[in-house]
Amino acid sequence: MILDSFETRPTRFHDVSQDKWGSWIWQQQNRLRTPEDFDGVVNLSEPEVRAFIDASNMFKVAVTPHYAALMGQQPSCPIRQQSLPQVGELEVWPFELEDPLAEEQFMPVEGLTHRYPDRALLYVTHNCPVYCRHCTRKRKVANPATTSSNPQLDSALAYIADHDEIRDVIVSGGDPLSLSNARLATLLRRLREIDHLDVIRIGTRNPVTLPQRIDDELAQILAEHAPIYVHTHFNHPREVTTQSVTALQRMVSAGCVLGNQMVLMRGVNDDVETVLELNRLLLRHGCRPYYMLQCDMAQGITHFRTPIQTGLDIVAGLRGRIGGLGIPDFVVDLPGGGGKIELTPDYLVEERPHEAGRELRFRNYAGKEYTLVDVVR
Repeated sequence: MILDSFETRPTRFHDVSQDKWGSWIWQQQNRLRTPEDFDGVVNLSEPEVRAFIDASNMFKVAVTPHYAALMGQQPSCPIRQQSLPQVGELEVWPFELEDPLAEEQFMPVEGLTHRYPDRALLYVTHNCPVYCRHCTRKRKVANPATTSSNPQLDSALAYIADHDEIRDVIVSGGDPLSLSNARLATLLRRLREIDHLDVIRIGTRNPVTLPQRIDDELAQILAEHAPIYVHTHFNHPREVTTQSVTALQRMVSAGCVLGNQMVLMRGVNDDVETVLELNRLLLRHGCRPYYMLQCDMAQGITHFRTPIQTGLDIVAGLRGRIGGLGIPDFVVDLPGGGGKIELTPDYLVEERPHEAGRELRFRNYAGKEYTLVDVVR
């Protein structure tokens, strides 16, 4: 059953009207940040309280009332694990990196990462509605000093305009939908004015944590610059609320092309049934599962990381149970700026010589074996 966050709002917010609840500005202004803010929402466990205190100087807490309304009363709740401090993040392993994808290393001008020849990542804000505990950019997110100034943005756009090999720009942050409508509209207009750009993408978790942000005014801005490729970030079926469905529908109607980037996390979505349910919900509402990402080697998130085999088993478990549209690419973003690589289950059972080349024996999703002659000439 799809939840409605207004209907499930905790006692702390029972006096809030539906109009106020539906205001993204009110949601931003009333984010929960301290242990005391969660009184009347959930009963924090002793480890959560300890993590709140001990992690306060490492990574801030911010949770919208909408997202808090999805929390269950057990600490194992996937919403709580993603948004409340966990004791696991207090342990920093030697192999963890502050900048795991080497985004700063490949930054020719401030606020722009240019690692792949034809793509660039444009960093526009430090802010997100919810500070996700598995964030790969803890070094920037929630730190106001890292937000993009107008001169910095001008330099980044000038770099893109001067490099015609860049055909694809991903607008990211923080969450770029944290920008005002006026700033976002100006940014999209300036990007559209660059002739050699084929693709404009926006990476956002707002449809999950602040779906009220995708209102009619924002949808109109997106429509004026269509097609905009929007990468959402749903990690669990519980996050697909009635408010999220409305947000997805508005973006589809505005000509956006939607794809979801799910991060694979221990205890949150590391089983095939959870991913299958999530992907069916997303497809129903016009959002294609695009990536299933292995957790990056960012500091303080190793407790979320699963073995690589877990992701391979999930992909194998999806095969035959949902069409190809519902099977995301399982991707590892290599540390140190190595880029993304796709991992797939090994279906090859045996290889033999054949007069035409090779005889390959494969096992399909149902465990049955079939022979294919691979012609080599």
